[in-house]
Amino acid sequence: MPKHKGILYAVSAYLIWGTMPLYWYLLSSVPAYEVVAHRILWSAVFMLILSVAVFKTDFRPILKNRRKMLYLLSTSALITLNWALYIWAVANGHIVDASLGYYVNPFLNVILGVLFLKERLSGMQKIAILFALFGVTYLTISYGTFPFIAIILALSFALYALLRKKAQVEAMPALTVETAIALPVALGFLIMTFVNHTGGYAACTDAMHCVSTILLLMLAGPITAIPLYLFGKAAETVSMTSLGFVQYLSPTLQLLIGILLFKETFSTAHLVCFSAIWTGLVIYSVHLVRES
Repeated sequence: MPKHKGILYAVSAYLIWGTMPLYWYLLSSVPAYEVVAHRILWSAVFMLILSVAVFKTDFRPILKNRRKMLYLLSTSALITLNWALYIWAVANGHIVDASLGYYVNPFLNVILGVLFLKERLSGMQKIAILFALFGVTYLTISYGTFPFIAIILALSFALYALLRKKAQVEAMPALTVETAIALPVALGFLIMTFVNHTGGYAACTDAMHCVSTILLLMLAGPITAIPLYLFGKAAETVSMTSLGFVQYLSPTLQLLIGILLFKETFSTAHLVCFSAIWTGLVIYSVHLVRES
């Protein structure tokens, strides 16, 4: 696949991810972990139908390859952790913190690319990373607490991207296997909530509300799978550093949604932190453009 198509896939994925808080807000009446379980369930169903019926995917070479399966087992755990924390953050008024995590993620992509993929780090990239490090450090000192939400989101997705790249499995079958691995746990959790009447269905106020909630939960499958598929296609040809560059589109949209629509707090400490990271991104972006 040509590199310019890979960049287009990456841009599309990050634009969808950037506006996703609006979708999860519609499901705020459903417990966050139940939403995650539904994401896994309907993503698995959607991807399996697409893989088998449309793309005629043969999973046997993947399932028989122990190395590939170990990588996909790890990526399945990482993406499930990322989903769970992100949905909890949106539901509990931490969209700004989540966007910080995805601003930090490009720099972690660069660092992991250097450490594990032998990608070279230029002087400009080092300066950009130092700006990001300063921003996170300043926010930590100002608040007196470590930004766990941001760092866990950033690290889990950076590791996910790295391991998906090393797995060398095409995007469609890889995502199908990842969701299938997590499916038994998700199904067990949903059955437990249904039996105990503790799920989101118990909070339905009327029939129309129940139907709309169920439809939104089912649509979580394609809405989750499509950008991940696009990201997986991009990761096949685009370098970790280039993925890091494109990724700032998503947290920018999330940040604007958090501040303008959900009226979340954006303090002076946040301003200093984000300004330092934005400066690093500008330096990083100019470097990539000049290299191109």
